Amino acid sequence: MKEYFIRLFNYDAHTNLLMTEMIINTGKPEKPVQLMAHLLAAQQVWLTRCKGEPFTGVLWPDWKAETFAETIEENSKGWMDYLGTLTPADFEKTIHYKNFKGDDFENKLSDILAHAINHGTHHRAQAGQYLKSAETDLPFTDYIFYIRQTDQNK
Repeated sequence: MKEYFIRLFNYDAHTNLLMTEMIINTGKPEKPVQLMAHLLAAQQVWLTRCKGEPFTGVLWPDWKAETFAETIEENSKGWMDYLGTLTPADFEKTIHYKNFKGDDFENKLSDILAHAINHGTHHRAQAGQYLKSAETDLPFTDYIFYIRQTDQNK
């Protein structure tokens, strides 16, 4: 399971970089920038929750598109370092955390990891819709296309 999530988080970083490039090349439209900033901040929130650490940032930060590539690299490294520490049994463990309202929740780690990936896909699609309405040709961001282009499918 570890290798599977490593592939997914590598895909996530790759497609985040593609979308960042498109956003910058199209003049940094406001809504896609907001969505990508939120996506990247949410990754940090979920990583800190998985690690049992407090999160001190905001969920909808006012970040500039020019900072995204560095943040994507930092997030990716954080996730890879974390995933590297996990044993097969860890994917079944329960993570206890609070939401931003202070409500307590608990979910299985593998479900949180799946959520983090799906959350990114959702917001990249939203950003893509805004870019497409500005008549921008979007890059291929489907997971299977990414796997076909890498040696990870062997």
